[in-house]
Amino acid sequence: MPPIRKLLLLAAAVSVGFASQALAHAHLKSAVPATDATVKEAPSELDLTFTEDLNLKFSGIKVTGPKKAAVKIGEGMLMNKDTTLMVPVTDKLAPGKYTVEWHALSTDGHKTNGTYSFTVAP
Repeated sequence: MPPIRKLLLLAAAVSVGFASQALAHAHLKSAVPATDATVKEAPSELDLTFTEDLNLKFSGIKVTGPKKAAVKIGEGMLMNKDTTLMVPVTDKLAPGKYTVEWHALSTDGHKTNGTYSFTVAP
């Protein structure tokens, strides 16, 4: 096999290896309420679905509302074969914009985090 072909095959193999590592992290797949959604009724829970199974002990959320006020939430639990983090909202949410900061540890040990927002309509 010519040296250039060996080099190209090696580069392709390394690229595939890095791509599969990136896919092994628990990324936010969907949320209820959805990202940037406006809802008519304040949610009683938040459901965050990830691309990988989560370790509940090291995964969670923080919610802030209008004027960056902290929102009281309950203990999270895993659902849907450990890919969905369900967190009850114990505060009554007033109309306004809310930000959810999440952090997740997948069962294979990779950490991820992010934020998204939704709005409760008046």
